[in-house]
Amino acid sequence: MADSYLDTTPDENGFFGKYGGSFIPPMLEEPFAQIQKAYQELKNSPEFIKELKYVRKHYQGRPTPISFAKNLTEHCGGAKIYLKREDLNHSGAHKLNHCMAEVILAKHLGKKKVIAETGAGQHGVALATAAAYFGLECEIHMGEVDIKKEHPNVVRMKILGAKVVPATHGLKTLKEAVDSAFEKYIETYDESLYCIGSVVGPHPFPMMVRDFQSIVGFEAKEQFMEHENALPSAVVACIGGGSNAMGIFSGFIDDDVELYGVEPMGRGDKIGEHAATLTYGQEGVMHGFNSIMLKDENGEPAPVYSIGSGIDYPSVGPEHAHLKDIGRTQVGLCNDKEAVDAFYKLSQLEGIIPALESAHAVAYAMKLAKTLGKEKTILVNLSGRGDKDIDFVVENHPIPHAKF
Repeated sequence: MADSYLDTTPDENGFFGKYGGSFIPPMLEEPFAQIQKAYQELKNSPEFIKELKYVRKHYQGRPTPISFAKNLTEHCGGAKIYLKREDLNHSGAHKLNHCMAEVILAKHLGKKKVIAETGAGQHGVALATAAAYFGLECEIHMGEVDIKKEHPNVVRMKILGAKVVPATHGLKTLKEAVDSAFEKYIETYDESLYCIGSVVGPHPFPMMVRDFQSIVGFEAKEQFMEHENALPSAVVACIGGGSNAMGIFSGFIDDDVELYGVEPMGRGDKIGEHAATLTYGQEGVMHGFNSIMLKDENGEPAPVYSIGSGIDYPSVGPEHAHLKDIGRTQVGLCNDKEAVDAFYKLSQLEGIIPALESAHAVAYAMKLAKTLGKEKTILVNLSGRGDKDIDFVVENHPIPHAKF
């Protein structure tokens, strides 16, 4: 029997084809080697596996269910739409799946503190939650623009005991939050662990976060068979860095299932109006890894924009770049208007308020369903709930008062 994709990718140096690797300052080579060694030890440890299973079942509330979106399906016509309900994971998104494991890793390494970036605030909330559970200090770096936009999550982080540090340079969004967090980690790596919030960064983080998120795909595969006695025709997930997408894709990557990663087209196709990295980007190194990135005229990371604060990032996880290159995944696009429309439609037709990031995937699934026959099925990773977004959405996009 051939080895599975997940067993053979990435290679020992953290490369997914030509993407990935570790491009870091010499001073960090030893700390990252320690992280890689600790992860290899931990992931095969019966004690670690037992602890993680306990936490997932008795604290996070896993497995999260799959829901058939009957009303949304009837509204769209065509293929049946199912939702993997990561919005029901404790803290409201998929992020806790890797945060709990990363904090266990930090404890194993003898660290006192965890540091991270956050865009929409869900990774920040999840890491603050995990740090509180395991008794570590937590410091979250967040762009000044996103702090205002995602105020409810900022409050949650502070209530959970985290220190929130504003990133005040550049566009003051997700890229700048990563810059700020990485700078702080360089100063404090002896006592802290940088818990990267997606399948990005230097090796081993793209692999490690994918592995911790793969529980989403493995659960979904088994659950979908219970619903349909077959695999889905297509799996759809939004992509910024791409942790939720790699999580659900992992369960189906060796199967005959179409995989769609949905990128944010924002307000238009000009530089600075979108964050559609795989669609418009070029190969380049940023934040310690080689992938596809959006570049300005000087070859530097370009300004990006999306209504979804968690997906306005000028690069993408190296595995997503690799999977697109080899033709295993396809890229879908969704603009702000379509995302807001899906946000309201899912809310009013199904009683589920999605995160704006997740609404991108819902919107694309709605378009895709109309092109497929009724015998086809689509599974959407509903990666987070929209509590954090409701104030921003209703202030800028009036609530529709009629059923669709």
